[in-house]
Amino acid sequence: MLITNATLITWETPNRVLTNYALLIEGGKIKEIGSTKTLTKKHPKAKVTDAHGQYVMPGGICAHTHFYGAFARGMAIPGPAPKDFPEILRKLWWPLDRSLDAEAIRYSALVCLIDAIKHGTTTLIDHHASPNAIEGSLDIIADAVDKSGLRGVLCYEVTDRDGIDKANAGIQENARFIKRLASNPHPRLAATFGLHASLTLSGATLQACASAVSEGTGFHIHAAEHESDEYDSVQKSGMRVVDRLQKHGILGPKTITAHGVHFDAREMEILKETETWLTHQPRSNMNNSVGTAQIESMLRLGVKVCLGNDGFNNAMWDDWKAAYLLHKAEHRDPRRMDGYAVQQMAVYHNSALAHVFFPNAPIGQIIPDAVADLIFVDYHPYTPLTDGNLPWHIIFGFQQSMVTSVMVAGKFLMKDRELLTLDEEEITARAREIAPRIWKRYEEELSKG
Repeated sequence: MLITNATLITWETPNRVLTNYALLIEGGKIKEIGSTKTLTKKHPKAKVTDAHGQYVMPGGICAHTHFYGAFARGMAIPGPAPKDFPEILRKLWWPLDRSLDAEAIRYSALVCLIDAIKHGTTTLIDHHASPNAIEGSLDIIADAVDKSGLRGVLCYEVTDRDGIDKANAGIQENARFIKRLASNPHPRLAATFGLHASLTLSGATLQACASAVSEGTGFHIHAAEHESDEYDSVQKSGMRVVDRLQKHGILGPKTITAHGVHFDAREMEILKETETWLTHQPRSNMNNSVGTAQIESMLRLGVKVCLGNDGFNNAMWDDWKAAYLLHKAEHRDPRRMDGYAVQQMAVYHNSALAHVFFPNAPIGQIIPDAVADLIFVDYHPYTPLTDGNLPWHIIFGFQQSMVTSVMVAGKFLMKDRELLTLDEEEITARAREIAPRIWKRYEEELSKG
């Protein structure tokens, strides 16, 4: 396939914006980059897709999300509104994840995948929980991701909050799925080992998780999202969260910690020393009123900070905007969190994290031999757009409605706003039928306390 008449945003280092360029796509990868005139002449028999001057750029990457939370949209929480994050967990997320069955797991994934395609997010790192439907849950999600054509990294959230048997079942689900993909690799699926958070994991369970997989396996865990996680860790172990995770062998260059809102200086240093990743979820942090992580300090220290959405809709430019604005409001200083810092997280760090899980080819860049995960953006700037001011065009100008076509591994998943791999009308109709059952079960779970 030859994509012609495109304005390329390459996300190289340094980034380039190239007008009237073309891409040759072959075997799911970018094979050649050149002017439209040159490549059209060189490959006269190639199937041509005319971009009509649209911006063509690598698809978005989400470093931390939760498909399983999809059925929370529009759902009422009985009684007084939760007053803090621990109460949000007890009154919303934990009863909801206990309400999921196999069909709900499948449709919660499918609706999120549709949302991702429509909004130009092509790689998602998911963190799943369904305590009453653990075994095989990652296979259900993997099948949905495979059907969608997107790229996904999956894990199951191990926790002690539902008892030792379910904690062990979660351990086995992670280990089984990791082994499945190791023995039968999939070009668009990867696995890591999920953990909920230090506050719902005993030392024995943490050690069991570390022992269940081979050395060098990565983990995906919430860390210090709220003060209660730190208080709990100190009470249990005499150590703060990151120190405790390091003691149990959880940290490392393949491990993702999510949030890090309440890390102290030494915890940040440990992340840097162990090359552990951190994901920032500004929309979620504001919604849960948990505080604002010291992201700029961690970036300055050299921590690999990425950008996720924590289960908000898969419109990653909204997280660009939220990150840009949150830190200004928090510090009452318009100089805080400049556009380049947001770009560093959302583009360069997210791309590097995705490459950890998909190491066979560059990802998140338009360069020869990179995977052809691309989006077409119908943006018409009324001021010059350059590699230098691009972050501000994205933050103040780009909208998800401007995404017209989406490709992963050289295959269109949406073309000219028509979904090609998933039937949105059918899937959302069935999800609406399922939702009342899930909501009823949620209320029953909530009443159990």
